[in-house]
Amino acid sequence: MGHPAGLSTLFFTEMWERFSYYGMRAILILYMTVSIEDGGMDLDDKVAAAIYGLYTMGVFLLALPGGWLADRYFGLRKAVWYGGILIAAGHFSMAISFDGSFYIGLVLIVMGTGLLKPNISSIVGGLYGANEPARRDAGFSVFYMGINIGAFIAPLVVGWLGESIDWHYGFGAAGVGMVIGLVQYRLTEWRLGDVGKVPEKSIEGDDSAMRSRIRTGIITGIVLVGTLAWLWVIGLIEIDPVTLANVSAYAIVGAFIIYFFYLFIFQKLDTDEKKKIAALIVLFIFSALFWSGFEQAGSSLNLFADRYTDRDIFGFTVPASWLQAINPLFIILLAPVIGALWINLGRKNLNPHIPVKFGFGLISLGLGFAVIAVASVYVAENATVLPTWLIFTYLFHTTGELCVSPIGLSAVTKLAPKRFVGQLMGVWFMSTAFGNLIAGLIAGAFDEQVIANDPSLLSRIFLNIVWISVSAGLLLLAFYKPLTKLMKDVR
Repeated sequence: MGHPAGLSTLFFTEMWERFSYYGMRAILILYMTVSIEDGGMDLDDKVAAAIYGLYTMGVFLLALPGGWLADRYFGLRKAVWYGGILIAAGHFSMAISFDGSFYIGLVLIVMGTGLLKPNISSIVGGLYGANEPARRDAGFSVFYMGINIGAFIAPLVVGWLGESIDWHYGFGAAGVGMVIGLVQYRLTEWRLGDVGKVPEKSIEGDDSAMRSRIRTGIITGIVLVGTLAWLWVIGLIEIDPVTLANVSAYAIVGAFIIYFFYLFIFQKLDTDEKKKIAALIVLFIFSALFWSGFEQAGSSLNLFADRYTDRDIFGFTVPASWLQAINPLFIILLAPVIGALWINLGRKNLNPHIPVKFGFGLISLGLGFAVIAVASVYVAENATVLPTWLIFTYLFHTTGELCVSPIGLSAVTKLAPKRFVGQLMGVWFMSTAFGNLIAGLIAGAFDEQVIANDPSLLSRIFLNIVWISVSAGLLLLAFYKPLTKLMKDVR
């Protein structure tokens, strides 16, 4: 397809990593809220949604230190390898049924994804020259299609195993997928050439001593968090997930401010670099807004599928988690089309600027929630609705995602100074982390008992998301020219 050979290595590695992540994600909140008699945890909706938000936040939040370690110590490629190992270990831990193993597994997946996720995306950007921005955008769209092939297969396999046989079998299947990805990565790594092989900025001092300190820190962190999780499970300490989620939201905003203060004051950026990073800050903010709505898919929309959707087809009850495959299926179908569109527009010098693409993405997200808000009116009348409502919601969300996610990843590799590309890719995922956390907190408002007493609550919450998303998109469209000046017309 005219892309570097190394793209196929990264395509399949990320495909299997996303199989593991989205497979587990498809059953996570269902497992936490289902009764103990049915093999679940029987948690309150608000608590389960907070844990879900904290987990998905952590997955992306640790991308910042993961990018830093890769930039300064591991190199991008080793970070991907070590991250995959931790992810597989986390899924297998969740497959074991004993007190605390569930939470230890979540911690391992969070740490592993923090290493793998930002750095594999940075390697993709490194395969392309600075003078081929449209081709790079197309490459990221192809890469994104690989992500969604894994995300499409995962709910069908992991969801069926989890909901129909045993939840822990589902978690184990996610781990097997990650192992397949690791084997493929090691066998075809040679295709990447020298991209990501060494750190952009090595740590000064004794390499072996630094390796030992980092290894000790990682092991200590795992043991500490695992011990806290076990003490919480057996009741020796009390942790309120909802309070922890709210505190974490403020902590992320604080970390965001501190990091960019450090970058602007202490890193000797030139004027051009400062302008481009300022533009990235704006994109990060709107990215967080987008993901706070989009990531309702695994929480509130997943519960909507389970509780308010008629899933009976000729006597067979479709697992609720299978509807999580709709979004990646649309991406598989639409990603090549959108990627070709950017290239063709680029040849005619009509490729929309990055803020314009973001604006369209947010508006499309809002339209998707408008669809499910209408469906919620029927739910308020004590009726279940057809899956087509969710299918059209996911269609709008998919078009929005293709205007935001691959474009945002590509924007970081275009705008970030080369010596900070891993870190700023980590900050991109930090904005995603914040959006995921807010999505979990919003989902906590969809408590089944509360909705039973106030049926119109569903549509009201969804309509609020509509107004916020559409307004944010229109704001970007209105002010795209000043932003493009900061970007030096990078598209």
